Amino acid sequence: MNPAVSLTAGPDLDLARFDIYDHAVQDDPLPWYAALRDRAPLFHHTEHDYWVLSRHADVHWATREDAGLSNRMGVTLDASAWNEHAHLVMSFLAMDPPETTRLRRLVSRAFTPRRVRELAPTVERLTETYLDAALARADGGSFDWIADVAGRIPMDVISDMMGVPEADRAEVRRLSDLLVHREDGLRDVPAVGIEASMKLFEYYAGMLAERRRRPSDDLTSALLNAEDESGRMTDSEITAFLFLMVVAGNETTTKLLGNAVFHLARRSDQLPEVLADPEGPLVDSWVEETLRYDASTQYVARLVTEPLTRHGVTAPAGSKLLLALGAANHDESVFTDPHRFDVHRGADELGDHLSFGGGRHFCLGANLARLEARLVLKALVGRARHLEVDEASAVRFYSANVRGFAHLPITVTER
Repeated sequence: MNPAVSLTAGPDLDLARFDIYDHAVQDDPLPWYAALRDRAPLFHHTEHDYWVLSRHADVHWATREDAGLSNRMGVTLDASAWNEHAHLVMSFLAMDPPETTRLRRLVSRAFTPRRVRELAPTVERLTETYLDAALARADGGSFDWIADVAGRIPMDVISDMMGVPEADRAEVRRLSDLLVHREDGLRDVPAVGIEASMKLFEYYAGMLAERRRRPSDDLTSALLNAEDESGRMTDSEITAFLFLMVVAGNETTTKLLGNAVFHLARRSDQLPEVLADPEGPLVDSWVEETLRYDASTQYVARLVTEPLTRHGVTAPAGSKLLLALGAANHDESVFTDPHRFDVHRGADELGDHLSFGGGRHFCLGANLARLEARLVLKALVGRARHLEVDEASAVRFYSANVRGFAHLPITVTER
């Protein structure tokens, strides 16, 4: 199947009906994004009073801008999360300079490129374990790519890095899943999500106390020992970063793995090429094109601190502003045939996607996400002579910011 994405409805869409919390919009956002870029590049949602930037040039600028735009209220518009205490759960994502600079510097002393590279054997081992088990249980080669593989590996990698015991990892994964899912019409963290966050904070506080008594070589101990001229991180700062890793590092990578398989399986012209060579460069291109075409994180929020004028429209100081990363990644002025999923897209264009943000707020976990995606998908290609996705049985995951699947049944024909 080679489905063509039709955006002909874009000009006719009633933008008054656009809302990031609407499941119908989340199901098919591309026509909405096209309409926003074309007709309202700085869009105001009057009912819920937030603004949206959607063109690549504007979003590129905003991800790197500090004057006039602030992170101090966090990166999501969820009612209970948008406040000046957001840093307690979002760490440096909810800070401005100089605080974010100091904390990222300290975290970087523990969360080093070397530590990420050294995770490769762990990723490979976990992938082999879960993929082998899924294929062994598969009925006719069919299994749930999310539940059996993609939803397990990122959380286990992070837990392994933090030093979470294997016996606790399933529960930590379950709690993290409860934090970001939104039922249709719900504009805030559900009660089960708030309860899950409290349990996670309690768990990580206990883990910190244990590491003080018995230091290890894991990330948690490294964070406790990280120090520069500003001193060391406080316990609340460390706990917030661990919490951020669970949400940002788990959910987004799981969704990346799901989106990658879903979109490649729809391209009957490209699927055989990728599956033909697990060691070839197309796996890397597959990862990057997925990041561009269907980013796990579709939006990040900012607080407007000085009036923002773009395209003859002004968002006043105090406004809630969304940077529509997903819309920017489909901007026709930057990407050739942007609504086509293409693993042959040139490196120059792939280098322009904004899925990891930019500037001082560029995603600290980008290298880890790329490492995991590349190794997991390479392993899948190494086992699959052919694969198909059961689109009719796929179940979307709904969140204001995150886009992907909760369940993605696939059938693998092994080599």
